[in-house]
Amino acid sequence: MAGNSQRRGAVRKGNSKKGAVVGSGGKRRRGLEGRGATPPAEMRTKHPAAKRAAAKAKAAQGRPTGKAAPRAAGRRSDDGPEIVLGRNPVVECLRAGVPATALYVAVGTENDDRLTESVKIAADTGISILEVPRTDLDRLSNNGLHQGLALQVPPYRYAHPDDLLDRVRGTQEPALLVALDNISDPRNLGAVIRSVAAFGGQGVVIPQRRSASVTAVAWRTSAGAAARLPVARATNLTRTLKDWAANGIQVIGLDAGGDTTLDEFDGTGPTVIVVGSEGKGLSRLVRENCDQILGIPMAGPVESLNASVAAGVVLAEIARQRRV
Repeated sequence: MAGNSQRRGAVRKGNSKKGAVVGSGGKRRRGLEGRGATPPAEMRTKHPAAKRAAAKAKAAQGRPTGKAAPRAAGRRSDDGPEIVLGRNPVVECLRAGVPATALYVAVGTENDDRLTESVKIAADTGISILEVPRTDLDRLSNNGLHQGLALQVPPYRYAHPDDLLDRVRGTQEPALLVALDNISDPRNLGAVIRSVAAFGGQGVVIPQRRSASVTAVAWRTSAGAAARLPVARATNLTRTLKDWAANGIQVIGLDAGGDTTLDEFDGTGPTVIVVGSEGKGLSRLVRENCDQILGIPMAGPVESLNASVAAGVVLAEIARQRRV
């Protein structure tokens, strides 16, 4: 009998100088199993074909993949439409009356109450409803959390600061305007727009640079007030305030360290309230061109209020004075 029968699994070959060859005995069975088919070259991250595919996909961003596909250039650009992703944000925008142009639904998306309501509102308001491949929405979301739903919102059409003066002249009420300085949160912008509309103001002006703009977030926070109240963009906010002052409008800066308090302030005349950010406050040039710096008296250890809350408090007091 060939081999050494006294050792289990050992086999000695006839003309070999080596000793017995011992098998694995099944201990490394997983190592001997097949690993399946080799993935395509495009899916192997270090393969040149995968690198070429990634470069091609990056170059294709910003161009539609088909007639019904949304832009793949990210969430927003200054000159193009904004894409709102996710079921909750989309349905909230539609409820608020955001002037959307298209609702995108991924093929095979599981239905729920939010999707049903979004489709119904879009259909009732004449918004196009387009079914697109899920990969098109994947390109718009860094983390893929679009939940199969996206809303396209066109860029906001800003007014000119002079248009706000024309709007004031067309009413019987004295001017009540709000200028925002260094406000970078679109939720603050939306809340201010809502307060100005609620308390009888004629408009809001923001700087063209270093400022929050009217995005879908601001639309949603304004609860639709952005559709009724003009928002102007000023190339130079300081110059705009000077022009308004020359037209008989008092410029009131809002700051915690003001030289007068809200209790002493008379807001019955034409007024523009300038609101700075909670952190930086008013910029130096804007502050120097204010007729007064107004502070809100507060009780307790709180040093300041959120910018939109402070604006709402002042606007409410001015509206109260004008009703008396």
